[in-house]
Amino acid sequence: MTTEIFPSGTAGLNWHKSSHSGGEGGECVEFAAALEAAHVRDSKDPHGPRLTFAPTAWTGFLASTTR
Repeated sequence: MTTEIFPSGTAGLNWHKSSHSGGEGGECVEFAAALEAAHVRDSKDPHGPRLTFAPTAWTGFLASTTR
């Protein structure tokens, strides 16, 4: 996992808000998938830091959250 500020190559990503995000502007997490990585950001700060995961790391993370 890496953390990037204004990562290159993410301008055309299609961001999706988590269904578990707070509905009142609280805990809002967004996710965008790309061929080379999965990106996660705080929806209240879309230009701030983003977490970038390799596809295998993201798959492993998702598997661990569905147990």
